[in-house]
Amino acid sequence: MAWNEPGPGRDPWNQGPKRGDGPPDLDEMLSRFKARLGGSKGGGGEGGRAQGGGGLIGLVIAAIALLWAASGFYVVDEQESAVVLRFGQHVSTTDPGLHWRLPWPIESQETVNVTGVRATRDRATMLTKDENIVDLELTVQYRVSSVNDYVFNVADPDLTIRQATKASVREVVGQSEMDFILTGGRQEIADRTKQLLQERMDDYKTGLFVTEVNLQQAQPPEPVQAAFADAIKAREDQQRLKNEAEAYANDRLPRARGAAARQVEEATAYRDQVLAKAEGDASRFTQLLREYQKAPKITRDRLYLDAMSEIYGNNSKVLVDASKGSPLLYLPLDQLGRRVTAPSADTGSAPSSVPRQSVAPSQPSSDASRSRDRSR
Repeated sequence: MAWNEPGPGRDPWNQGPKRGDGPPDLDEMLSRFKARLGGSKGGGGEGGRAQGGGGLIGLVIAAIALLWAASGFYVVDEQESAVVLRFGQHVSTTDPGLHWRLPWPIESQETVNVTGVRATRDRATMLTKDENIVDLELTVQYRVSSVNDYVFNVADPDLTIRQATKASVREVVGQSEMDFILTGGRQEIADRTKQLLQERMDDYKTGLFVTEVNLQQAQPPEPVQAAFADAIKAREDQQRLKNEAEAYANDRLPRARGAAARQVEEATAYRDQVLAKAEGDASRFTQLLREYQKAPKITRDRLYLDAMSEIYGNNSKVLVDASKGSPLLYLPLDQLGRRVTAPSADTGSAPSSVPRQSVAPSQPSSDASRSRDRSR
C-alpha cells in the first residue's frame, strides 16, 4: 500500500482511527513526534531516506497543527468581556482571564470594553415650543451594559445613539420655550433628554447605558443673537431692580413695624396715664364731696383760697390804695414787669411783689364770703 493511501479507519500517516471533534491532545502529538524523530535517526539506505522524508513531513504537519491549536488561546482584559462565535453563531460569553476556543475558522471571539465610558458630541438647530429657533450642542456619555445586545442587536451602536439623541432632544426642545432654554432650563432639558434617550436604548435593546447628557451650548441663531442679548440684559435688569426693591422693602418694613409698635406702646402709656389721672381726680373729687357735705362753708373758703393762691402765686401783683390819691392812676406795667422778671431770672426764685405805693384796706373776709355766697 502506498504511504498516501490510508487504510480503513486510518489516516495517511498511520495515526490510528480518527477521533471526534475537540481540541487535539498535545501530549500525544509530542510523543508521536519524538517517536518519528527517533525512527528517522535509526534508518539507513534508501529505506531510511524514505522513512526520514516521511518523518520530516510529519514533523512539519505536527508543528503546523500545534501552532493552529495554540491560536485558540486568547486573553480577556479586566475591563472587557468576549463573545465566542462558532461559524458566526453565539456560543458563550467569557469573563476576564485566559481562555481557549476552537481555532479559526471554526470559532472566533469578539472582545468588547464594558467599563470604559464613551462619548459622542453633536450640534443641531431645533424649533422650540414658541416657534423660535435655537442652536444646541450636546455631549452624550455612555457605556456598554450588555455585551450580547451590543454585538448582535445593533449594526452600528455609535450611529444609533447619535440618531436617538437627536430625536430625544428634538422632542424635549419642542415642548420647551425659548426663554426657558436660554436661561435656567438647561439642566432640566439635559435630564429629560437623558431619560428619554435611555428609554429608547432599552426599547432598541442596544445594550448601552447612558451615563450623562450635557447641554454644552444653547443660543439663538447668529443673525438674531444681538436682539436676544438685549432681551436677556433687560431681563437681568428687571431681576436686579426686583431684588433691590425687595431689599428696600425688607429694610423698611421692620422699621415701620418698629415705629408702629413704639407708637402703640406710647399710646398705651398715655391711655394708662390719662386713666390714672382721671381716676385720681375722681377719687379726689369724691373725697372733697364728702368733706363739702360735712362743712360746705369751710370747704368753699378753702377751695377759694387754694384757687387764688394758685392763680396769683406765679403772677406779678400791683396793690393800689384807691382811697388815697386821684381817681386817675398811672401804672407803667411794662417797666414794672421788667423789674420783677429780672431778679426772678437771676435768683431763680418766685417773683417778688413790687413795692407798694399804697395799700388798700381789704374788706373783711366774712363780707367777701357772703358776697360770693349771694352770687352763687
